[in-house]
Amino acid sequence: MQDSSFRKLGLLLGVVACVAFAGGCKKQVASRPPAQTAPAPTSAQPTVTLNASPTSVKSGDTVTLSWTSTEATDLDIEPGVGKVTAQGSTPVNPTVSTTYTITATGPGGTATSDARVTVGAAPAENAPAENRSLSELFEQNVKDAFFDFNKSDVRADARDNLAKTAEFLRSYPQIRVTIEGHCDERGSTEYNIGLGERRAQAAKNYLISLGISATRMDTVSWGKERPFCTEHDESCWQQNRRAHFVAAH
Repeated sequence: MQDSSFRKLGLLLGVVACVAFAGGCKKQVASRPPAQTAPAPTSAQPTVTLNASPTSVKSGDTVTLSWTSTEATDLDIEPGVGKVTAQGSTPVNPTVSTTYTITATGPGGTATSDARVTVGAAPAENAPAENRSLSELFEQNVKDAFFDFNKSDVRADARDNLAKTAEFLRSYPQIRVTIEGHCDERGSTEYNIGLGERRAQAAKNYLISLGISATRMDTVSWGKERPFCTEHDESCWQQNRRAHFVAAH
């Protein structure tokens, strides 16, 4: 009976010892902190500057574009230049006022810079000399319109002449004109007065379509009464079939 009690006591002590040992083991196991990942390095934002010299020119003159950049892998200048290196310069010849833009692109993003070039009108190649009078300029630049027999339609060569006349009148807005309608000698006086009026009006209407104000133009018909040529052949008659311009004073 006494031996049985000792065996039970021994088993109880063994159980207690195991429980104590297990608790000690749990206390010794500690959780490890998560590993920290280093942040990825950020790429720098590109920078770029663009300059034009000079910034005001005549049409077709040379302008130098120059630029510098940082942190850019791709650079482009528009209009008309295209891809460029990280820094440099290039000539351009604008014919109209233009804003040039350089775009710099890199891992860190995009940057732009602008340069404005103002273009003035180029001197006309046939600019009038100061000593030439306005009447001389009128005679040199205002062109008559010629017509086919018994017609008042504005034909191709007449359109070319009227375009030159319109260009001159736009350059000198203070000038007013009288458009005279003329005919060759064939046909009655009454008929040619009407035909001459239609020719003068056709020339006026064409100039109006080119932007010349109707208030700057009067019309009159002389029919066959004031011929430019008095021979009796087609060459002479053609000279007389016209809308003729006279400066109004």
